[in-house]
Order: sequence, then C-alpha cells, then structure tokens
Amino acid sequence: MRKMLATVASMLLLALTAPVGVAAADELEDGQKIFALCAQCHGDDGSGNSLFLAPAIAGLEFWYIEAQLKVFRSGSRGLHPSDVAGMRMAPMARTLRNDEDLAAVATYVASLPPTRPEREIHDGGPERGKTHYALCGSCHAADGAGNQ
Repeated sequence: MRKMLATVASMLLLALTAPVGVAAADELEDGQKIFALCAQCHGDDGSGNSLFLAPAIAGLEFWYIEAQLKVFRSGSRGLHPSDVAGMRMAPMARTLRNDEDLAAVATYVASLPPTRPEREIHDGGPERGKTHYALCGSCHAADGAGNQ
C-alpha cells in the first residue's frame, strides 16, 4: 500500500510539474517572437535607445512589465500630449492581441539579463533632479528602487 501511494504521489507530482516547464518554455519562445516588434525601439537585448525614447527594460520584474503594458494598452497611459514616449508606446501595446501575448512578452523581457545603459545627463544636477523627482518617488521610492 505504501509503495502504491508513493507511486501515485510521484505520478501526481510529475503531472503537475511537467506542463509548467513546457508552458514556461513555450511562453518564453512566444514572448521572444512577439518581442521582435518591441526590439525595433528597445533593442534585441532590451537595453533601450534614447533616440527613440525607449528605456532599458531588460530584466525588469514581470509584474512591472505586465502592469505597464496593461495601462498602455488600455489607454490609461500614453495619451497625454507631453508624454511623447508614452504616445509612441500606447499603440505598440495595443498590438498585443490578448492577455496571453502580454504575459508572454513580459515573461521574456523579465528573463533578459538586466542592462545598465550609459547615463545621459543634460543640464541636470542633484538639486534640479530632486525637484523633478518629487512626484516620481511616490511609486519609485526615494532611492529609485521602486515597489510593487
């Protein structure tokens, strides 16, 4: 009886974990295919491109990427005339046909090794930045680390 329970438990464990591995691999592959459009601005490695106002996104947390894509896709973000980068991103997010595509691309981007682009500071400085960052800190935290 004990051997039979152990066998059933092993089969159940295998059945529960095997599809997850396959689904994760399929989702990464699908995400990589979908990301080909994103790569035109964000780069193949997700390192961003300041000329296209496309930030580095490689290695960001899944939850963050997913949330941002959803607000761009819904129109909650990217429609304000002073948000040029957002206005470029909003129609791109709408190319994601469904939540599965959105999750796949978010999974793929989160799997990329994080990149640290060179800093580009124009007419900046700590005091000027502090003033501009005051509102940003409510979501991104005082040190810029962010929070879920």
